Amino acid sequence: MSVQKKKARAGFFIILPSLAFLGIFVYYFIFLTIRTSTSNWNSFSSLLSGEYEFVGMRNYQRLFMDPRFQTDLWNTLFFTLFFLAGCIILGIFLANIIDKKLKGSSFFQNLFLFPMAISFVVTGTVWGWIFAPGNIPTSPQGINLLLENLGWTNLQWMWYTSTQSIGKFNLALIPVVIAATWQMSGYVMAMYLAGLRAIPEEMIEAAQVDGATGTQLFWRIKMPMLRPITLSAMIVIGHMSLKIFDLIYAMTGSGPNNVTDMPAVYMFEQMFRSNRYAIASAIAIIMLVMVAAVIIPYLYSSFRGER
Repeated sequence: MSVQKKKARAGFFIILPSLAFLGIFVYYFIFLTIRTSTSNWNSFSSLLSGEYEFVGMRNYQRLFMDPRFQTDLWNTLFFTLFFLAGCIILGIFLANIIDKKLKGSSFFQNLFLFPMAISFVVTGTVWGWIFAPGNIPTSPQGINLLLENLGWTNLQWMWYTSTQSIGKFNLALIPVVIAATWQMSGYVMAMYLAGLRAIPEEMIEAAQVDGATGTQLFWRIKMPMLRPITLSAMIVIGHMSLKIFDLIYAMTGSGPNNVTDMPAVYMFEQMFRSNRYAIASAIAIIMLVMVAAVIIPYLYSSFRGER
């Protein structure tokens, strides 16, 4: 046996345990989830009996006809759009300021990255205190109390307990978007900052010699070169927003009339509170499909670019 074949065989045996764990704890459990989602296991007794009755797509049909799940999908759509836009805009704005290397920029760079060290549970708890509406106008809390002390009582609002909406967009999602953007904008800032510092100085100087203004330099030189960073940031933030759970659960829960509900929260309640295992599994598979719809095209384009 040649040395090259020996190395290949050794490498295969090295990664074999990882492949086994991946196959069991990822793909096998995905298969079990799909199997459960097409069953009638919607009670604890049916789960214990182990009697599998194939019901096809009935659980999925029930979900898409469920008003709460329809609200969850709309909430996910709006949360994803505003969360993504907030992180991208704030991230590139902060990255541009720090890239100027002004005095104290290192301190602010670390300050903006600090929320990344905090879990979404902590973020949700703290921002839940901040946006706690209290009883308006008798005993406001959080930001409403601050507004009262400033004399701006006309700006007091129910925040994440509000049932107001604009079309399908529930306004109670605004505090949730603010909290999520506060935590993740520093991460996006770091991505853009790395991209900005990778742009050759010679290119910037050549554009300045040609008379390019700061605005032209940003939109015609920097932004085109930051497109891969923008795409990566959109993929990371987008897939996080589609499966968001901990922030919502810690900050608001499903909210009154499900105004801040998300598919992951609904899945958790169906699985661990109502023992509707088939419905919960169907929600999990729908979430998997949504995340795959975001990630797979990105991976395909990346592999195609490498080739």
